[in-house]
Amino acid sequence: MFQLTRSVTWQALERLHQKTRDDRIRDYFSADPQRFEKMSLRVGGLFLDYSKHQVSDQVLAKLLELADHSALVQRRAQMFSGDIINVTEDRPVLHTALRNLSDEPVYVDGEDVMPEIQRTREQIKRFSEEVRSGEWKGYSGKRIKDVVNIGIGGSDLGPNMACRALLKYRHPELSFHFVSNVDGTHIQKVLSRLDPATTLFIVSTKTFSTQETLLNAKSARRWFLDNAGEDADVGAHFIAASTNRRAAMDFGIREENVFEFWAWVGGRYSMWSSIGLPIALSIGFEGFMELLEGAHEMDRHFIEAPFAENMPVLMALIGIWYINFVGAETQAVVPYDQALHQLPSFLQQLDMESNGKSVDIFGHPVNYKTGPIVWGQTGSNGQHAFFQLLHQGTRYVPIDFIASLKPEPDFEDHHFALLTNMLAQANAFMEGSQGDTRGHSQLDPYSCPGNRPSSTLLLDELTPKNLGALIALYEHKVFVQGVIWNINSFDQWGVQLGKRIAGEISERIDTNASDFDASTQGLLQLVRRHFPDHATPAKGKTKGKRGKQETSP
Repeated sequence: MFQLTRSVTWQALERLHQKTRDDRIRDYFSADPQRFEKMSLRVGGLFLDYSKHQVSDQVLAKLLELADHSALVQRRAQMFSGDIINVTEDRPVLHTALRNLSDEPVYVDGEDVMPEIQRTREQIKRFSEEVRSGEWKGYSGKRIKDVVNIGIGGSDLGPNMACRALLKYRHPELSFHFVSNVDGTHIQKVLSRLDPATTLFIVSTKTFSTQETLLNAKSARRWFLDNAGEDADVGAHFIAASTNRRAAMDFGIREENVFEFWAWVGGRYSMWSSIGLPIALSIGFEGFMELLEGAHEMDRHFIEAPFAENMPVLMALIGIWYINFVGAETQAVVPYDQALHQLPSFLQQLDMESNGKSVDIFGHPVNYKTGPIVWGQTGSNGQHAFFQLLHQGTRYVPIDFIASLKPEPDFEDHHFALLTNMLAQANAFMEGSQGDTRGHSQLDPYSCPGNRPSSTLLLDELTPKNLGALIALYEHKVFVQGVIWNINSFDQWGVQLGKRIAGEISERIDTNASDFDASTQGLLQLVRRHFPDHATPAKGKTKGKRGKQETSP
């Protein structure tokens, strides 16, 4: 059986780490004045500088060799062609097909799925244009003014992030709200500000069985019926993005307003599908297609560019260097753009849910680290929050700085300050302050050690197209790392475990739950006291599915 850590290339990288562990990044620049030109590249409207990393030419060459010796070429081709690469769930992985703008077919089980995808795109186009133009009316004849997306995980994070990032493109007469938390205060706070006659709900759930989403959707439906229409009016105010058409229709959603997507679309990769309906409603269908166009452009680059010039591959390999050889536990994502403030949360799910695995694709335990802990927030706020630890703390944290170059009109001075702050921080992390001897010795205990690595990703402008390329870049980075680690980036059994146990506890809260651990039993007793409606039924009675008392046989 092949073992990654016993490969010649892996062991060579381990030796290189010992050899280069005390290298200073700034010395690489002194030794090679062309380092920035060599270690930066552009794809469309994205520019990546990866020169400020503790990665020597030898290390980079050996990392590229690691990619060459992996199954990356084969797995990449399999993903784009519709082969089954989600081996534990026996599914293809085809979010790339959702943004395929070429004439090339994509086959699943011998059938080209592109006609289905195109039909759904047309459905999204018709619906988004009806709502945006005011042609779509609520039960009282008024146009829609508020759109509430009800989802969780990928059904929330992707469209939420994109709508906020592209806020300046939003339709001026529409407002967007995202409800994900099962905590009732979340949906209550949103609903309290809305008029049911002018509100549209999008229920985004792949199976139409996700507990948190359904609970919020039922609360929204109850609020609508209590404050406005009748059952027959639900169809004018509720639509769904789901693979389960029948369950959505049983909820009261009209069949023509169930927007399809497919089992081969993973939740965290689904914003390109009908889960992206809020994006199309917000920025228009043309803007949504520009988002797909940017992602498609990055897809083509990922397929066609040699590894040494391939942006997702290079980012993935540098990440592997830090995770597996240098010992970094986390990866910070720091956007210097308020519009991208939801991006770290989105990337957190994308990376940690994909590569947070401890067994390989054959089910064997791995003996190396996989996905990092991904975290971060907007840059200028981060400078006054957690940057102190990054500069002087004992943790080693690689950073991705992200910014757009084009300023907003009349706020050029703000944007200039934003960008110069970002460049200053990237420089300070690399240089440190040990060389600054003004009034201090070289051994000043309060100096910053520097030699902290970072990448800088610049967008020419934060447009739908460039955002699409940025998200696809990170998707492919995560994929490349998963392939090299030989894990399945497309299942999430840990998530499913939590869902299953939550269901068991909910169903059995009326029992003594003696087969749960003592801590869970004790906590359940505390919970029961606050939910008298869930008290153990009287002897000889059991609760039916809807909570009604039924006589035991």
